[in-house]
Amino acid sequence: MIAYIGDIAKDTPIVPFETPCHQIDQVFQENSSLQGIVLINQKFGAGLITRTCFYQKIGTRYGYNLYMMKSIDVLANKHPLIVDYFTSVIEVSQLAMNRPEEEIYDDIIIVMDKTIMGVVSIKNLLMKVADIQVEFASYLNPLTRLPGNKIINENITHALEQSKEFSLLYIDLDRFKAYNDYYGFKKGDEIIQLTADILADALEKGGFLGHIGGDDYIVIFNHYGFHEFCRSVIQRFDVEIKKYYSKKHLEKQFIYLENRFGEMEKIPLVTLSIAVVTNQRKAFSSTEEVVEEATRLKKMCKMKSESCFYVEPTSQAGCELA
Repeated sequence: MIAYIGDIAKDTPIVPFETPCHQIDQVFQENSSLQGIVLINQKFGAGLITRTCFYQKIGTRYGYNLYMMKSIDVLANKHPLIVDYFTSVIEVSQLAMNRPEEEIYDDIIIVMDKTIMGVVSIKNLLMKVADIQVEFASYLNPLTRLPGNKIINENITHALEQSKEFSLLYIDLDRFKAYNDYYGFKKGDEIIQLTADILADALEKGGFLGHIGGDDYIVIFNHYGFHEFCRSVIQRFDVEIKKYYSKKHLEKQFIYLENRFGEMEKIPLVTLSIAVVTNQRKAFSSTEEVVEEATRLKKMCKMKSESCFYVEPTSQAGCELA
């Protein structure tokens, strides 16, 4: 989903800093939609003169006589925003908005290997940012507004290719379907949102959080320091989940629900399982391998009746309880 700023660059006139102002005036007059002209020479590198700045100076009481026969370097911005072709649109938008107030609407100069590839106007930049936001929103889970499967897969792939150390946490609610059947989907949605909020709050020190769907989530770290995260998430979840049960169910620690055989069955309260996959002792070559391993470990974690997280043991026991 990365959009490069160079992809929306447009051709622009490029003239020397030494060009007389009357020639700059002619270029602007011949191109009514042109908002800026790029200037170059060995001393200053690349500069910019905008239509607004040019005519503000020329339009003053003595501006025409003062500047028209001089070179444009006396009016030019010698330190415009210049970015590499492969800089992301989002990053450039942040750089552009952090410029001095009088330069915010200036064109952005795009270069590749020190060659000027064109400019991007603020209008086109903002339109592209809006397109990206719309596209990104289509990949978010509609309930939690967390990244969905497409973005999750991209982040797993990135971790495999770029991270020397990574930890993938597959988080799942145990016995959630029974809760949803008894209390209704509205209360079920509240628990799904609660879990998302708890995970997001615990990620204040960095990491990626995605929502696979239903009651399944993914967290990715570029390190092996997941233990404290898991413990804090489980501890808070086990406290917060009590607010979503009736007093009677909390006292008994279960609900009665009819199973598929028509029999009433005791269903324990909802707990949290976290399966942890790392490349600490095993290398993975594909996203599918990581997901398969996470699914395997999640089944082992679910064998516990309490909330817990599980990671394959290295030199010590792997299953840890909150």
